[in-house]
Amino acid sequence: MPQNLSLTQAIVQVRNLSVMFGEYLAVENVSFELLTGTHTAIIGRNGAGKSTLIKTILGLIETQSGEIKLFDSTGKQLETLRQDIGYIPQKFLFDRTFPLTVMEFVALGLNSKELWYSRKRKKETIYQALEKVNLTKQARQQIGTLSGGELKRLLLAYCLVSPRRLLVLDEALAGVDATGEIEFAALLNNLKQEHNWTILEVSHDLDLVSKHCDSVICLNRRLLYQGAPSTILTPENLLHIYGSLVSPTCHHHEPSRLPESF
Repeated sequence: MPQNLSLTQAIVQVRNLSVMFGEYLAVENVSFELLTGTHTAIIGRNGAGKSTLIKTILGLIETQSGEIKLFDSTGKQLETLRQDIGYIPQKFLFDRTFPLTVMEFVALGLNSKELWYSRKRKKETIYQALEKVNLTKQARQQIGTLSGGELKRLLLAYCLVSPRRLLVLDEALAGVDATGEIEFAALLNNLKQEHNWTILEVSHDLDLVSKHCDSVICLNRRLLYQGAPSTILTPENLLHIYGSLVSPTCHHHEPSRLPESF
């Protein structure tokens, strides 16, 4: 839930950011800040540049112009800070026949310091992460046997096994049913409170955004609106963002259209 932000500091600063693919301007002159310990959602219609924006923040896409600061650092300094960032993509593509267990996968998230832990301590650290996402029963299962919702929780455990300051999610609940979405959102909110995570996510579920996020960024290549969900997710703004009236609840892709009588 929204919190008192007066004493927090910016953990992400984006200034006049533009991104081009050839002649196509995908993100144009976008600026915003994310305050430490807050949960921010990026919303907008398909093709609005949402995924491009977060991948640029992560350093996966080059900028055309502008500046990105993470943890008050820029450029090459950021490379040493990547381990402080957790990332859950929209699609987790892997060979389901590959013989890798849940425990073995989560162990890959241990940072360089934790790799020197004793075998017993590493196992305890991994189990603690699995316990928080309710996957201890699946610890020795092959990851290829997990359901879509379990895979999302597996990626969350991967981010949990080492300390992170920033968690980035790109439509992380795509392919998960409505019940799984609600459970994941509640779990994410609890972990945010426990670990003081700063969360940035692309989401199409405006109902979950309104319940769990402190701030909303509305994008259509350019920044349209930014602020608290209660002030941003109005019928007038949603009409501007999506081009027609939309329902505040959606579980996949574009939010549902409301009847004209709304």
